[in-house]
Amino acid sequence: MKNDDIRLTPISNGTVLDHLKVGSALKILELLKLGHQHAITLAINTESGKLGRKDLVFIEGKELSGEEINKIALIARGATLNIIKNSNVANKNKIELPKSVNGTIKCINPNCITNAESIATKFSISDAPLRAKCRYCEREMDESEIFNSVK
Repeated sequence: MKNDDIRLTPISNGTVLDHLKVGSALKILELLKLGHQHAITLAINTESGKLGRKDLVFIEGKELSGEEINKIALIARGATLNIIKNSNVANKNKIELPKSVNGTIKCINPNCITNAESIATKFSISDAPLRAKCRYCEREMDESEIFNSVK
């Protein structure tokens, strides 16, 4: 290790999101709306043997809900979710895309009923390439539109 290298301090209990696409860590923090309840460490555009460059998110004292994981999957599919307990990795899984999401994505169609009335959005999700299709207006969204519309 060189003198100017920076080390990330491991967490004792919580969640580590690894192998995130560069640029997704800040969006993830925005989506999770964690406020000031948890210590959070970010590594943005750091070296990765697997990806070349990656982002990382460490959240002390928080395990993510299924809904939170689904949001992350839409903007960082293929990332790794690590649950840390007593300073050890208790569970490690690749984040998989859900087949559908409800109330997670805002429809980009201004004429969609979900933008005019108090109705939760419903989207079918497909992979290769990533697409989300509104079940009400049938508008399809691509990966960049999904990234900007996850709420």
